[in-house]
Amino acid sequence: MNKGFDKDFDVEFEIPKSDIDVLLRKYKKLKKYQKSSFHEIEKLNGNTTVIDKMIQESNDDPIT
Repeated sequence: MNKGFDKDFDVEFEIPKSDIDVLLRKYKKLKKYQKSSFHEIEKLNGNTTVIDKMIQESNDDPIT
Protein backbone atom coordinates (compact mmCIF):
# COMPACT_ATOMS: atom_id res chain seq x y z
CA MET A 1 0.00 0.00 0.00
CA ASN A 2 1.47 3.33 -0.97
CA LYS A 3 1.96 6.19 1.43
CA GLY A 4 -0.01 8.79 -0.53
CA PHE A 5 0.97 12.38 -0.98
CA ASP A 6 3.94 13.77 0.88
CA LYS A 7 3.24 17.43 1.65
CA ASP A 8 6.78 18.10 2.89
CA PHE A 9 8.63 18.12 -0.42
CA ASP A 10 10.95 20.65 -2.02
CA VAL A 11 9.77 22.47 -5.14
CA GLU A 12 11.37 25.00 -7.43
CA PHE A 13 8.54 27.49 -7.06
CA GLU A 14 6.66 28.75 -4.06
CA ILE A 15 3.01 27.91 -3.51
CA PRO A 16 1.28 28.48 -0.20
CA LYS A 17 0.55 25.25 1.69
CA SER A 18 -3.14 26.17 1.78
CA ASP A 19 -3.26 26.20 -2.05
CA ILE A 20 -1.54 22.82 -2.20
CA ASP A 21 -4.08 21.43 0.26
CA VAL A 22 -6.96 22.75 -1.89
CA LEU A 23 -5.48 21.18 -5.03
CA LEU A 24 -4.95 17.85 -3.29
CA ARG A 25 -8.56 17.84 -2.03
CA LYS A 26 -9.87 18.56 -5.53
CA TYR A 27 -7.66 15.85 -7.01
CA LYS A 28 -8.75 13.26 -4.46
CA LYS A 29 -12.42 14.18 -4.98
CA LEU A 30 -12.08 13.76 -8.76
CA LYS A 31 -10.28 10.42 -8.38
CA LYS A 32 -13.02 9.19 -6.05
CA TYR A 33 -15.67 10.27 -8.58
CA GLN A 34 -13.75 8.59 -11.40
CA LYS A 35 -13.80 5.27 -9.52
CA SER A 36 -17.50 5.55 -8.61
CA SER A 37 -20.41 3.80 -10.26
CA PHE A 38 -22.00 7.19 -11.03
CA HIS A 39 -19.12 7.96 -13.38
CA GLU A 40 -19.46 4.57 -15.07
CA ILE A 41 -23.21 5.07 -15.54
CA GLU A 42 -22.65 8.49 -17.12
CA LYS A 43 -20.05 7.04 -19.49
CA LEU A 44 -22.33 4.14 -20.46
CA ASN A 45 -25.16 6.60 -21.17
CA GLY A 46 -22.84 8.44 -23.53
CA ASN A 47 -22.75 11.64 -21.48
CA THR A 48 -19.57 13.69 -21.23
CA THR A 49 -18.29 13.74 -17.66
CA VAL A 50 -16.06 16.23 -15.88
CA ILE A 51 -13.18 13.77 -16.18
CA ASP A 52 -13.70 13.43 -19.94
CA LYS A 53 -13.67 17.22 -20.34
CA MET A 54 -10.42 17.50 -18.37
CA ILE A 55 -8.77 14.74 -20.41
CA GLN A 56 -9.87 16.38 -23.68
CA GLU A 57 -8.59 19.76 -22.50
CA SER A 58 -5.19 18.30 -21.63
CA ASN A 59 -4.98 16.55 -25.01
CA ASP A 60 -5.87 19.75 -26.88
CA ASP A 61 -3.25 21.85 -25.10
CA PRO A 62 -0.34 19.66 -23.97
CA ILE A 63 2.47 21.13 -21.91
CA THR A 64 5.68 21.15 -23.90
